[in-house]
Amino acid sequence: MSKRVLLGMSGGVDSSVSALLLKEQGYEVVGATMRLWEEDNQDKMKKEIEQTSESKAQESFHSVQNYIETSAINDAKAVCEQLGIEHHVVDLRDEFKEKVVDNFIYSYMCAKTPNPCVECNKSMKFGAFVKVAQDLDCEFIATGHYAKVEFSDKYNQYVLKKSEVVGKDQTYFLYGINKEILPKIIFPLSGFKNKEEIRKIAADNDLKVAEKKDSQEICFISDNDYVSFLKDANQSENEAYKTDMCKQGNIVLKDETILGQHSGLINYTIGQRKGLGIAYKEPLYVIKLDTIKNEVVVGAEQDLYSNELTANELNFLLDIDLSKEIEIKAKVRYRAKEAEAKLKIRYIESEDNQKAEDNINVIKENIENSTEKNRAEGDNTGENATKKSSAKNAIAKVTFAEPQRAITPGQSVVFYLGDVVLGGGKILN
Repeated sequence: MSKRVLLGMSGGVDSSVSALLLKEQGYEVVGATMRLWEEDNQDKMKKEIEQTSESKAQESFHSVQNYIETSAINDAKAVCEQLGIEHHVVDLRDEFKEKVVDNFIYSYMCAKTPNPCVECNKSMKFGAFVKVAQDLDCEFIATGHYAKVEFSDKYNQYVLKKSEVVGKDQTYFLYGINKEILPKIIFPLSGFKNKEEIRKIAADNDLKVAEKKDSQEICFISDNDYVSFLKDANQSENEAYKTDMCKQGNIVLKDETILGQHSGLINYTIGQRKGLGIAYKEPLYVIKLDTIKNEVVVGAEQDLYSNELTANELNFLLDIDLSKEIEIKAKVRYRAKEAEAKLKIRYIESEDNQKAEDNINVIKENIENSTEKNRAEGDNTGENATKKSSAKNAIAKVTFAEPQRAITPGQSVVFYLGDVVLGGGKILN
């Protein structure tokens, strides 16, 4: 009897070719498309916004967002019909809003720059999807990510490894998954060298999505205007979203010299140069967002570089001794190059760590308290699975051999040992 695998299908070329490859390899493939952020959910947020002259534009936005998601579902369904495999639509909108969208909002409201793809992979695609796989009697989970999972004799366990596809490796976004489910994960595209090979397979097999463009935007913000999205949240009736991040304040140098006014901290990120609206004798960059003083701190480009960072919300995929400092390579953002570094883990709850988390936890608690909990109680295997390998009471100190540019709180830092992912966490400072 063939082994049954649940494949996440977005309606794009990668997941469609993954379905074809899995079927050719003898698996019984079950396609599933997650309904995550559609007009119904968008309406819930928009209804909280006071009536303005932009109401017609908002209604138009609803239609665009609804079309995008419906189109993805239809494309995935069409490919499944073409290949003769099951297709299911899984409604995870409530979970997605709570785990991904709310996290995105409250992170920005605390002057952090989040990565929603990391949260989505951890909580949804390799979290809630585990429960879906169980419900559909699937032994394995597969996606169209560019990464590898294989058994390592060196570590005597299954490991997550970098993809060989040039410029497409996605392990940076996958460090947060639970190591216990690695043996059940299949990445069908792991053996290919470039995206052109994938598109050729799609074209040779007459898949309708062969020429479909890759999605680049944040999936729940169709026009990629995240600032407007955050302002809408801040203007809503939800008290949890109301912070000073949208209020004007001063743009200052490190010595507190005032250079001008900013339009709200949510409009700025570490490393930003354009759009500051100030004139100075040399180019200036955002080097800090001060939420206490509501100030944007700017400085020279050299002020962006640092040799160290600390991170929390850690997750490790390898069972190795981390009681001593070890040499690794680390990435501080998806497009950054891996850099040589030393990693030291403190497995204690430090006072500094607690203080750093206070503001974001208050907003998170407010959001969670204001969110309706209508989900029926059941097996939370998928959610629990993402927690087991989290070192929640630990802080990572990463010391780089060479200074790194624009290390940004809220972004992820990912640790590598060769081509194997050790783990990662969220940057504190």
